[in-house]
Amino acid sequence: MNEPQKDPVSFLSDTFFVPALAAKDKQGVLAELADVVVARGIVAQDRRDEVLAALVDREEKMSTGMQYGVAIPHAKTEVVDRLVTMIALAPSGIPFDSLDGEPAQIFIATLSPPSDANSHIRFLAVVTRQLANRRVRDRVLAATTREELVAAFEPQG
Repeated sequence: MNEPQKDPVSFLSDTFFVPALAAKDKQGVLAELADVVVARGIVAQDRRDEVLAALVDREEKMSTGMQYGVAIPHAKTEVVDRLVTMIALAPSGIPFDSLDGEPAQIFIATLSPPSDANSHIRFLAVVTRQLANRRVRDRVLAATTREELVAAFEPQG
């Protein structure tokens, strides 16, 4: 009855939600994302720096700050054995070398093993397509709980 492909928010089923980042700059955001996967038990504490290094390395190649206040920090790393997804918010904005020069407020982050070529691309495509809609972005930014986050991505009307 509950077919995932027909569920418009099934892509969020295992996504970690961080309603308020404490970071004030790009390096802080990346460090906080690494801390989230440790705190949630996905990565052991002694491997946290490997996650951070992978995220930093990816950002050094080209910023993942997009436009409309959205950034998509992501990396491939041997530290994870499956796709890990996070949505983190900073409503007041954090400078992130975005394409449009504006601070990022919504961070869509992924970590995936090097052997997984496409799952992060599919996840990012679904989320960024939804976030192209200003009303969705506004609802996401207003979310303070996981339930509100999921509701923000549900079709309205």
